[in-house]
Amino acid sequence: MNPQDNVAIVANDGGLLAGTELVIGIILRNQVSQGHKLALVDIPCDAPVLRYGIPIGYALKDIPAGSWVHERLLKMPVARELNNLPIATVKPNPLAPLQGYTFEGYRNADGSVGTRNLLAITTTVQCVAGVVDLAVERIKQELLPLFPNVDDVVGLEHTYGCGVAIDAEGAEIPIRTLRNISLNPNFGGEVMVVSLGCEKLQPERLMPPGSIPINDQRGESLDVVCLQNEAHVGFMSMVASIVQQARQHLERLNKRRRETVPASELVVGVQCGGSDAFSGLTANPAVGFCSDLLVRAGASVMFSEVTEVRDAIDQLTARAVNPQVAQAMVDQMAWYDSYLARGRVDRSANTTPGNKRGGLSNIVEKAMGSIVKSGTAPIQSVLAPGERLKQKGLTFAATPASDFICGTLQVAAGMNLHIFTTGRGTPYGLAPVPVVKVATRTDLARRWHDLIDINAGLIADGEKSIDEVGWEMFHYLLDVASGRKKTYAEQWKLHNALVLFNPAPVT
Repeated sequence: MNPQDNVAIVANDGGLLAGTELVIGIILRNQVSQGHKLALVDIPCDAPVLRYGIPIGYALKDIPAGSWVHERLLKMPVARELNNLPIATVKPNPLAPLQGYTFEGYRNADGSVGTRNLLAITTTVQCVAGVVDLAVERIKQELLPLFPNVDDVVGLEHTYGCGVAIDAEGAEIPIRTLRNISLNPNFGGEVMVVSLGCEKLQPERLMPPGSIPINDQRGESLDVVCLQNEAHVGFMSMVASIVQQARQHLERLNKRRRETVPASELVVGVQCGGSDAFSGLTANPAVGFCSDLLVRAGASVMFSEVTEVRDAIDQLTARAVNPQVAQAMVDQMAWYDSYLARGRVDRSANTTPGNKRGGLSNIVEKAMGSIVKSGTAPIQSVLAPGERLKQKGLTFAATPASDFICGTLQVAAGMNLHIFTTGRGTPYGLAPVPVVKVATRTDLARRWHDLIDINAGLIADGEKSIDEVGWEMFHYLLDVASGRKKTYAEQWKLHNALVLFNPAPVT
């Protein structure tokens, strides 16, 4: 990955056997699986092991050339201190504007643009989830065929709402997250809430007056179906009430039509899950190239996952557009360091068994491959968890690295399209937003041929360049945003549950 590196990864399907002689003259001392590292030179004890040109660890004993280099041979570097960092020092030449690219989207009253036309039903508490599930199925069967311009109905279910310290520090995060999810551009400004009645998160607290722009224009109050209302006699009365209220929202959504809008109206979240050693070699660099194309087109791009960028904080603060943005990144890292410390863990808890089987030795190596999804553009803004995006260009949206929590927070930030890279494979999907899945390896794309949308493994195979896959991704995003194509996750209706990030106590 870098001329200074003293390790390389095995690209061959199935790995390489002990005794294999490489073209550079090294003979493998061990069997090395695909994606795992081998020593290119003799690495003395305590010497740095270099990948991406940086130390991903220090040798715990002498490692002869040709050896398999894995986590048990490495001491992980300590985390970079959050002081004396380079602040807004990288001043790249401005990226040339990318003009003339458009997609067919749904223009909303607040100026945002949706890539889908969905009816979302917000819930204030998990207690109502089963009722909403049944009501959504009835709406799909009985009403949706009557409104052909509406793509689908989505129940915004979650595990929050009661049994929580709702006024505690940190409790504002899940509340604003759910509020902003309800206002996602793909929902057309139509907000419908189902409440139990006795929960701590009352509808008025979730969606206070003035929080729904389209309601302010119409002079309407919040549309709430309360299950404990005395008018409901019997379970089916509750279900029928939800179905009845949904009709008026479907009627308005059905009047919407796609129109040609500039690519600058895209709000794209980028994320990786089930990462492997190829993530930083193929898929993530291609996403980074595509991110730069989107920024050049005037669009908004979010990258996230605090623990997966923490070890590259110096690279990120250097790319901040100004000192204020750099400090905001530092503040989010410091908050998360403290959050992890309260649980008596640190960033090293991030890497999974699957990450390690895929060749990633530790979080430092994983982070170096993760940040390349952000491309090279200056970082224009920083979002705290649950906040809504207001800035064009590249943004760091601070989230946990958990796939479903990160995705939930990016939906709340206002993304209308999602790119998700994977090396180990995952059927991850989101109901509110199309998810484009990118494989890091051709073998995964072959085996999961009806789950993977783009194969970035062709980069490692030598069949395509990073630029070529990046352009392929850019054009594919425009097609998906326009509804001309559906991702595999959409076709199979695969979606993960929304998981609200709640750092406050549960009572």
